[in-house]
Amino acid sequence: MNYEEFKLLLFQYAKNLEIVLSENQVKKFYEYMLLLLEWNEKINLTSITDKKDIVLKHFADSITVCKYIPENAKLLDVGTGAGFPGIPVKIVRDDVEVVLLDSLNKRILFLDDVIDKLDMKNIQAVHGRAEEFGRNKDFRQSFDVVTSRAVANMAVLSEYLIPFSKLGGKCVIMKGSDLEEELNSSKKAIKFLGGKINSVDEFVLPASDMKRTIVVVDKIGDTPKQYPRKAGTPAKKPIS
Repeated sequence: MNYEEFKLLLFQYAKNLEIVLSENQVKKFYEYMLLLLEWNEKINLTSITDKKDIVLKHFADSITVCKYIPENAKLLDVGTGAGFPGIPVKIVRDDVEVVLLDSLNKRILFLDDVIDKLDMKNIQAVHGRAEEFGRNKDFRQSFDVVTSRAVANMAVLSEYLIPFSKLGGKCVIMKGSDLEEELNSSKKAIKFLGGKINSVDEFVLPASDMKRTIVVVDKIGDTPKQYPRKAGTPAKKPIS
């Protein structure tokens, strides 16, 4: 896929999502894709290596969260991996300040390279675990929006994300389909941690049959001080 083919495809998907991209934004996405494929030969960043699939399953999928993010918001992307959805959000929404959090330092090195090569401002990659940074006073209850894509079950994910959100802020959680059982089993954890489910939006990615769900959880109360629990505990013993 050459640049012109890439541009047409990304423009089409973005238009379907009611997002208008500039030429400069498309160039950044293209460079991001090339860096992803280059680094993926050295470290495992993604199993998706077909360029058309990257455009749809990584880029288009990531920017579906943009409409949930208020202007000039401070956003934390937990378990960002290769930068999804945080870097695509930043390319589309330059007004948003972005922090990318991941527990694997090799990924942080990749993210730093992307940030440098794309000359991105007001975005940083941080090495660490959600359970530890959720107790850090510089991170806890400090973000307008906290997001994550395909990291864990909702009950576990709630303990990772909700402590980071400001009162009046929100968690925007990217999931697949058929969430009813998972949502029901996570309601107690969400409420206990100071959250309340605002909306559950189901949709299909552009020009595909791939179902996605975005769950928005409002932060309406303080998270109890003892949460998140120490690393590994939320996954082993979810709040129930």
